[in-house]
Amino acid sequence: MKNSEKVTVIGAGSWGTALAMVLADNGLEVRLWGHKADQIQEINEHHTNHKYLKDVKLPESIIGYADMKESLDGIQTVILAVPTKAIRQVLGQIQEVQANPLTVVHVSKGIEPDSLLRISEIIEDEMNPDNLRSVVVLSGPSHAEEVSLRHPTTVTVSAKDMKYAEEVQDLFMNQNFRVYTNPDMLGVEIGGALKNIIALAAGITDGLGYGDNAKAALITRGLAEIARLGTKMGANPLTFSGLTGIGDLIVTCTSVHSRNWRAGNMLGKGHKLQEVLDNMGMVVEGVRTTKAGHQLAQKFEVIMPITNALYDVLFNNVEAKEAVDHLMSRGKTNEMEDLVNILGERS
Repeated sequence: MKNSEKVTVIGAGSWGTALAMVLADNGLEVRLWGHKADQIQEINEHHTNHKYLKDVKLPESIIGYADMKESLDGIQTVILAVPTKAIRQVLGQIQEVQANPLTVVHVSKGIEPDSLLRISEIIEDEMNPDNLRSVVVLSGPSHAEEVSLRHPTTVTVSAKDMKYAEEVQDLFMNQNFRVYTNPDMLGVEIGGALKNIIALAAGITDGLGYGDNAKAALITRGLAEIARLGTKMGANPLTFSGLTGIGDLIVTCTSVHSRNWRAGNMLGKGHKLQEVLDNMGMVVEGVRTTKAGHQLAQKFEVIMPITNALYDVLFNNVEAKEAVDHLMSRGKTNEMEDLVNILGERS
């Protein structure tokens, strides 16, 4: 047992449940809040969450809650594991019942369209400062399915005040779940969010049957887009060579566990967007993030051809093959020149 701290995980989906398991393995008292009473009953009576983590047995120390106030009683740290589009609503519920300031650890990966706020900024925008000790982001290449099986996983945590990031590092760190710190909060969030765009595009190329060469090119040039935008926004370009950059990009673009890859794969095979989303049954963050990424590219005047092509597929009814063919026929450019431009933004 690492300590006796009580932690509440808000969101009983696959990722929230997997992180609850990590915390329970570390000896913490873990409360897992969800809005579906039958799901919470299953967690408490059978110690399973079958819809999200099939055939996984949960530690009995994880207690499910359907009542937000009860779940937050005596709590100082919450793990916010809900889809980006639900964050404002859930934060409102938290503020209605919380009794003391909280450290909010967000583990979702997205950017809010139109406002173009990162999740940490949404939290700061939505919560009363008196109710907020700190905002910490936890991100990295980490499929819930593998974390729940206690397969080796590495992630990164970041915060404006790194002492809070280090507190969260201590809560999660164990022999199966290695946690690094990174002071570049902006870069960590941007890398984690925008990789979902590239994962959707990678799924499309696989759905079209274009093979490994195309996917390798897409991942590499996708990373250049992410770094180009992130650096223009003020991030450290080195962050994108780490876990929340190339690490997260690789795992999300190549794994069948990836919702974004699976959704893109269906699009590449000719399915319509709404059909894909209905079939998935879970949130595909990359769709909303593609809209936000397209808007950010315009705001910061950054060239993002993959993002723009995917935006056309998702929102302008452009055929996937047509979008890929257009990408391949773009004018010639210099790869090293692109890298110099990214580094130049930082200097």
